[in-house]
Amino acid sequence: MNISSVIVHPRPEAVEAVHARLAALGGIEIHGVAEDGRMIVTIEADDDGTMADAFDAINKTDGVMSASMVFHQTESDPDKEV
Repeated sequence: MNISSVIVHPRPEAVEAVHARLAALGGIEIHGVAEDGRMIVTIEADDDGTMADAFDAINKTDGVMSASMVFHQTESDPDKEV
């Protein structure tokens, strides 16, 4: 399991639209929106490739000026360790 936190900075006129677009993406959760529109987002994915794809999707979302990954953690799957 991969967990990352991302700060997303949308264009001021696109905050609501970006929020809706990101909320529709699988594995992405929006935890908060600052007064200036920046969003705190987490991504949960099963593997590195899926994590990279989700981060790329955020960056390519219409209205997003920038997305910065600020934390990434990989946790092992306890069922696979047994």
